[in-house]
Amino acid sequence: MKTFFYKTLIIFILVFILFQITIGAQIRQINSQIENIKSKENIEIIKNKIRDELKTAVNKENYLTQEDAKLINDFFNKIKKELANSK
Repeated sequence: MKTFFYKTLIIFILVFILFQITIGAQIRQINSQIENIKSKENIEIIKNKIRDELKTAVNKENYLTQEDAKLINDFFNKIKKELANSK
């Protein structure tokens, strides 16, 4: 009975260490990246990047190609028809 207990305890410890080395390290890394993204400096950097992209988009003459514009227009028209039919 003692040997069974010791073997089980050793196996449990080894599995726990293996888990911490593999999956636990990945979880810690992901948590670190999430905390890094949530920092105030990074939020400001992301906001500034979005503002720059919006300024670039506004300054472009044609943001969409003719094909994309037609596709979006057709999609909106279909939604309008479905909304009108649902009344």
